[in-house]
Amino acid sequence: MSGIQESVIIRTVVRIMVPFIQIFALYVIMHGSSGPGGGFQGGVIFGASIILYTMIYGHKEGKKRMSDKLSRILSSSGVAIFAFTGILCLVFGGMFLQYGVVPLLPDDPAQVSRLLIDVVEIGIGITVLAVMISLFFDVSPPEPEEEELAASEEAGQ
Repeated sequence: MSGIQESVIIRTVVRIMVPFIQIFALYVIMHGSSGPGGGFQGGVIFGASIILYTMIYGHKEGKKRMSDKLSRILSSSGVAIFAFTGILCLVFGGMFLQYGVVPLLPDDPAQVSRLLIDVVEIGIGITVLAVMISLFFDVSPPEPEEEELAASEEAGQ
């Protein structure tokens, strides 16, 4: 471990900050249809929080939070949510992601559009966070095993 990873102050600050970062990411995702932000931005913020946690606590702890299997499930689920929403619009006679044709609330197509845009933003956010974390784990070097660390410390003495 590096000095940064062993610092109690940094570990404590990261442990406290990560939930707040993730709540902010959910806020950004949910307000993407009516303001700045959206699924991509919120997904990046959420993914960055898990990457920050992994950088400080190590890959093993990071993998406990986001395993490869969970990452694959989330990325597939996000794409499925996006595609299902678009196909739902096609089924009701509209174009792909033409939200107003879906008769969820027949009297208020604008409200249906806002609802389905939020659903699409959630799908995008889930996919982006899962892919971002997957890329981080794929490109970051593996952590050395404890035996390797002990051997390198002995060689250095």
